[in-house]
Amino acid sequence: MIDNIPSVTDLVTQIKNSLEGQFRNVTIIGEVTNLSSSSSGHWYFSLSDSNSLLNAACFRMDAARNHVLKTLKDGDKVICQGSISVYNKRGSFQLITKRISPVGKGDLKEQFEKLKVKLKAEGLFDIDSKKQIPRLPKRVAVITAKGGAALQDFLNIIERRSIFLDVVVVPALVQGDTAPRSIRNALNAVIKYQLDNEKNNDTDKLFDAVVLTRGGGSLEDLWAFNDEALAWDIFNCPIPTISAVGHQVDFSISDFVADLRVETPSAAAEILTNDQHKTLERLNNVTRSLKITSSHLVSRYHLRLNQTHPQKLVAKIKNRIHELKERLSDLHLISRKFELVSFTEYEYELDNLITRSKTQIKQNIEGLKQRLEKNSKLLDALNPNNILSRGYAFTEVDGKVISSKRDMDKLSIGQEVLIHYEDGKSHLVKGEN
Repeated sequence: MIDNIPSVTDLVTQIKNSLEGQFRNVTIIGEVTNLSSSSSGHWYFSLSDSNSLLNAACFRMDAARNHVLKTLKDGDKVICQGSISVYNKRGSFQLITKRISPVGKGDLKEQFEKLKVKLKAEGLFDIDSKKQIPRLPKRVAVITAKGGAALQDFLNIIERRSIFLDVVVVPALVQGDTAPRSIRNALNAVIKYQLDNEKNNDTDKLFDAVVLTRGGGSLEDLWAFNDEALAWDIFNCPIPTISAVGHQVDFSISDFVADLRVETPSAAAEILTNDQHKTLERLNNVTRSLKITSSHLVSRYHLRLNQTHPQKLVAKIKNRIHELKERLSDLHLISRKFELVSFTEYEYELDNLITRSKTQIKQNIEGLKQRLEKNSKLLDALNPNNILSRGYAFTEVDGKVISSKRDMDKLSIGQEVLIHYEDGKSHLVKGEN
């Protein structure tokens, strides 16, 4: 009988599986009591109404996303979303909270979506209406809370990456009920300043871009940037606008209306200084290259300068003179003066040989010319054509000259005979004798 009775652990485990499976994602409303936090970053509290109480916990990672915890106090009414969890050792259950919203603001997400749909329909989000952010801005207005961490991050990156970007900080409240009006006043002040300087043709004071920025937070913290009037001011702003509100996962109406939305204030600073930073990197690379090249040139010319030092030059000249003296001594010119003088005689004989050679060549050419003329005349005399001009003729049969009567007798009856004269040819046919 005892073996069939479940243990405490068995029963609590069954309850745990049942509750955690059935109440995995719940939303409840209640008043906060017994609010406390631990050194590890966890928050513990109770939710209660007039009849019941439920223990709740919000662990460190979820607490970091719910900044409202820092402003909550006992008695505040909130809406919590989370899952039921059973703690076995105590046999108790609690709500593991993922999201907390004060009552009265729990519909902010719905309001956000409605306003987003409305403004989109009115054309405030159209891509065609967005202005291009200048690649090399010279002057930028930043609207944010003065002294905030977002501004400090922005300025640190500008200082590190920029060459000539001038930043004008326009202070404004970025959280709270009066924040939308404060941001609008700051933006309108920037626009008025821009228009006044355009009218006065003072181009050095004109802004190339306006940045609206603040750090991350809950939807409630960022609500100032979801103001409809502010959205219209951003849309009508003649200066290119950048919205850098919150973190990567945060979105606000100003993100959709602005000409450019970036994830963080730091990202806005990086985009504004991107081309300047590339130029700065190129300048640094060129500077390093010039330093290396200059160092090499200085070393090379320093070496050449050392080599051309007057003392070294004098030493080189002395060494050269000494070498030449030794070579001159090796020639023994004084003892060989009579031998060397005979060189002029050989030179004179060589000149004579050259002259005689030239003369002999001319004589040989003249002799060859005379022999050529003599042979030419002899050929003319022996030319058969010339003999024919003196009354002679010769007989030809089948391309062969007939030089005797015996050859003629050998010809066949009817064979063609060709007789050559000076002024032409005659064709005959041999007949019977």
